[in-house]
Amino acid sequence: MKSEPDEFSIDDLAASPGKKSAWSGVRNYQARNFMREEMRPGDGVFFYHSSCPEPGIAGIAEVASEPYPDASQFDPRSPYFDAASKREAPRWFNVEVRFVRKTRLVGLAELRTRAELSGMRLLAPGNRLSITPVAAREWNFITRRLMKI
Repeated sequence: MKSEPDEFSIDDLAASPGKKSAWSGVRNYQARNFMREEMRPGDGVFFYHSSCPEPGIAGIAEVASEPYPDASQFDPRSPYFDAASKREAPRWFNVEVRFVRKTRLVGLAELRTRAELSGMRLLAPGNRLSITPVAAREWNFITRRLMKI
């Protein structure tokens, strides 16, 4: 899950009440589908800092709720308001994520050098999705070999 650290960082998640927060404001259908259809409580999440001087994985979180409608889509004052979305048929969903741990920054440049990660969706040319699935072998390689946890 990608977030711009000046908007919401791994440190912000760690400081959140209960060390968890709703992951709201996703407005891409493919990212929404990953969250709505594939993410379940207890799933591990790489917390990735994007659009910053050194993008990369800054920590680990976990999914803390089932997907549920993102309330911001119904709020006309929200930058994520969607006038076409109806309460009886919401378009946009979020999950809550819970802080697990901050890690050393595993930078994008470092990830790109590892042949073991060559098929990782995050590293695909032109990828702009804020949420992408991570294969178990990718998770294990990053946590064990790169993060050494």
